[in-house]
Order: sequence, then structure tokens, then C-alpha cells
Amino acid sequence: MTKQEIREQVRLLKRQHTPEQLRRMSQPIIDRLLSHPRVRQAHALLLYHSLPDEVYTHEAVRQLFSEGKQVFLPAINDKGEMEIRAYQGEESLQTGDFNILQPSSLNPHPASLPSLAVIPGVAFDRRGNRLGRGKGYYDRFLSTNNSIYTIGICFPFQFMENIPAEPHDIPVNEVIKS
Repeated sequence: MTKQEIREQVRLLKRQHTPEQLRRMSQPIIDRLLSHPRVRQAHALLLYHSLPDEVYTHEAVRQLFSEGKQVFLPAINDKGEMEIRAYQGEESLQTGDFNILQPSSLNPHPASLPSLAVIPGVAFDRRGNRLGRGKGYYDRFLSTNNSIYTIGICFPFQFMENIPAEPHDIPVNEVIKS
């Protein structure tokens, strides 16, 4: 299957579930993520503020932040590039590109990179190959920050036998699917 065919297949599979069902399906994935040894040990993490059709991360972001961890979220800057900014509570978020809540441009950039990044994706495979939404934001970010340990999270129906990968595609170190 081509990347576009996989995106369409996953889009159809997601539509078979209500946002509430997807949110309930997210809980065991997030429970595994939050108990993961690397997450427990990390002092600074990059997460993402999920869209309605993604593994629900809002509570995980709030919980890790309340535990005193430095939590960073991606943001698209004025140049159309992804950067990471500090999460400082829900009130610090603003709607950015693609209706994604992101920290405001007033939020500080990290002085040093987080040691762990939780990465969304349309689909993943057992080798860690990841298919995103097609804009390349995470691949560009990870290609210049390759010391960050990456964990992809997805619903079981997003886990495929094989994702076509090109040289610029950056795989994740591991995938949690439930």
C-alpha cells in the first residue's frame, strides 16, 4: 500500500469510532505510557496536545506537568516550522495551525532538549516506521535532534505490518498501542 492509501484506510477506521470511543480506547495506551520507565525517569518530555481522532493526551500532559516534569509541546511558528515550547498550563495554550492547541509564542523554548518525545502518527509498523499526516514536521525536527528517545502511540488499528519508508522518514524507537 502507498502512504496515501494507508492514510485513507486509517481515516476510514477512525470514522468507525466516535470521539468518546476513541477517548476510552486511549486510556490503556496512556496508562502504559505513564508507567513506562523512560517516562518515569525523564525530567523533560515532548508530548503533543491531541486532536479528536488521535490518542487522547490532554490528561497525560496535565498529569506529567503536575508531577513537576518539564513538558514541552510542538508549535508551528510564523515561518511554518515546528518548534517546541514549554507547557505552562491549559490557560497558556492557543489555537494554532490545523486547529491544534499549542503553547503561545510567549512560552519559552527549552534551554536544552527533552530526553524523550511522544510522537503521534497516522500509522506505525513493528520496525518503528511512522506515517504522519504528510507535512514532515516531526521528521525534520527529529532529523536534527536525533538524541531524543522517541515513543509512538497509536490505536491498535493504526499498527500496520509495513509502512513504506523513505530516507528522510525518521522511525520511532518504540510504539505503544495498548
